[in-house]
Amino acid sequence: QISLPVNQVRLTNVAVVRMNRHGKRFELACYRNKVVNYRQGTETDLSEVLQTDRVFTNVSKGDFAKSSDLQVSFGTTDSDAICRIILSKGQLQVADMERNAQYENLSREVAVMIAEKCVNPSSNRLYTVEQIRDAMKEAEFVVHPT
Repeated sequence: QISLPVNQVRLTNVAVVRMNRHGKRFELACYRNKVVNYRQGTETDLSEVLQTDRVFTNVSKGDFAKSSDLQVSFGTTDSDAICRIILSKGQLQVADMERNAQYENLSREVAVMIAEKCVNPSSNRLYTVEQIRDAMKEAEFVVHPT
C-alpha cells in the first residue's frame, strides 16, 4: 500500500508572480484573479491573494527561498513586506490560453473603436466591426498587449 506524505500540500489554480533581484529568483504562489485585484487596489488582504505566505525560489519544485538570500536582496526577512514588493513589482506568469483570450479581447476593442469613428466615404455609412476585423487580419495588424 502506497501512502502520500501527510505534510505535502498541492497547489492548484496557481498563478506565479516572479521577480529577479541581486541575481536570485523569487516567486510567490498566488490566486490568479486576486493578483490583478491586488494590483488595482481592490484587494488589500495578503492572505486572500497568496496561496501560501512563504517566498519560493521555485514554486513548481516547492523550493523555499533562504532567509539569508531574502535579507541580502530585500534588506529584510519580513515575509509580508517582501510579498508586497514581489506582488507589486514582479511579473505575473500568464498561461497561453489566457494570453490568447486577452489578445482577442484587446483586438476586438480596437476594432470597435475604429468602427465607431470611421465612415465609408462612398456610402457615408459606418464600417461594421467585422469589416474592420477582416481588414486588420488582411493587413496583418498586430495589437501589442502592453
